[in-house]
Amino acid sequence: MSNYRIQGATGEWEVVIGLEVHAQITTKAKLFSGASTEFGAEPNAQVSLVDAAMPGMLPVLNRECVRQAVRTGMAIEAQINKWSRFDRKNYFYADLPQGYQISQLYHPIVGEGELTIDADDKAGIPEDKVIGIERIHIEQDAGKLMHDQHPTMSYVDLNRTGVALMEIVSRPDMTSPAEAGAYIRKLRAILRYVGSCDGNMEEGSMRADVNVSVRKVGDTQLGTRTETKNVNSVRFVMQAIEHEVQRQIDVIEDGGKIVQETRLFDPGTGSTRSMRSKEDAHDYRYFPDPDLLPLELDDGFVEECRASLPELPDAKRKRYESDLGLTPYNARELTAEVETFARFETLLSVAAKVMGKSEAKVATQVANWSLSVAPGVIKSLGDEADLSNATPERQSAILAMQDRSEISGRQAKEIYEIVLKTGREPDEIADTEGLKQVSDTGAIEAAIDDILANNQDKVEQYRGGKDKLYGFFVGQTMKAMQGKANPQVVNQILKSKLG
Repeated sequence: MSNYRIQGATGEWEVVIGLEVHAQITTKAKLFSGASTEFGAEPNAQVSLVDAAMPGMLPVLNRECVRQAVRTGMAIEAQINKWSRFDRKNYFYADLPQGYQISQLYHPIVGEGELTIDADDKAGIPEDKVIGIERIHIEQDAGKLMHDQHPTMSYVDLNRTGVALMEIVSRPDMTSPAEAGAYIRKLRAILRYVGSCDGNMEEGSMRADVNVSVRKVGDTQLGTRTETKNVNSVRFVMQAIEHEVQRQIDVIEDGGKIVQETRLFDPGTGSTRSMRSKEDAHDYRYFPDPDLLPLELDDGFVEECRASLPELPDAKRKRYESDLGLTPYNARELTAEVETFARFETLLSVAAKVMGKSEAKVATQVANWSLSVAPGVIKSLGDEADLSNATPERQSAILAMQDRSEISGRQAKEIYEIVLKTGREPDEIADTEGLKQVSDTGAIEAAIDDILANNQDKVEQYRGGKDKLYGFFVGQTMKAMQGKANPQVVNQILKSKLG
């Protein structure tokens, strides 16, 4: 259970949250027409006669949209409905040329499923939690109204009209902004793994309607909810919830009532404002679309969808822990994003070959490099870093030198810096820039002999039980060797000399 509680003037409150996520399906054409879905086109450049609702134009269902919705349902372990149907949702708005939206109210293509959000003590999620998913249905997107192009007129861009969306409806199982944020991040990762949505929230291809209500701790009755529409980032979803929770508590404690309404989120102020009342629910006069037959899936199509699924985030994380021996933290971080695990797995494969070891033997070293060392160097260089120079082969060469104790961790970072700036080869950099560790036992022994001879008092104190002085001897040796001595060799010789 979440420990998210809000202390009000009249006692403690808790929050109930449900999310409706609209995810644009990754296809080149729209749901019922051949018009392009590419982002960033000139206004009204991607509108077919079907999208513009010209008389006599009939919709033709895009098979790929169906395939991606089914694969998404499978990824959240949901019921796949082999029989589903399209309905018309009737309303009049300037960005909806047909006067109705084709959706699936009564018989969606995907039924009940679930998604597990991961424990995160820092965020106040003490344990893994299963969030129920009620349904996924396919529907058309509407166009876009632009109110800032002219002082007295609103313009309409119909490029998005007819673009295929999956509406993924959760159960009201989330009880804190952190849980809602974790849910969207996990859902986005799954969609990107599957390839059914690119998850680019800033481009509008994934956005959330946020349903929020509050109630006193201990109450079982749900409070009146508000719906904040089209929130387009994880941070904004969490901010919208925080604001809406506090607003609702303040209204109730001041003797008012929460109105069931649609609200909008203002990113500039981090607040929500009323858009329209839902006190009387709209009558959309849903009815089956007469231009579209019911959608029937055969077993072969369903199995083809199942066979095409990749390894999903939870399964990949478990494999990283069990087969590669990674820590739960590293496994979780590496599997959070598609690009992260793809880079890691490519580097792991190349590094294992270069070092002549199994992937399991080098996985921890490669994981630490991928999550900590390499990003740190890239961040410190800023614009000087040319990431095209950071090939898996060059990074593997650095890791291999470190594995052979030819270079230290500090030297590995220095070599990587030069690689990023210049594209030179790591072995050549190590040789010409004097960035190799000294493992010559004779040279290290001579340096240690000098240090011990010049610090006899400290040697006696160490032998008398002052163990902390060991660090002093190591530091002096490294200083004498200009930081290039192999620490393992230094420790080995020092321990034998000091007894």
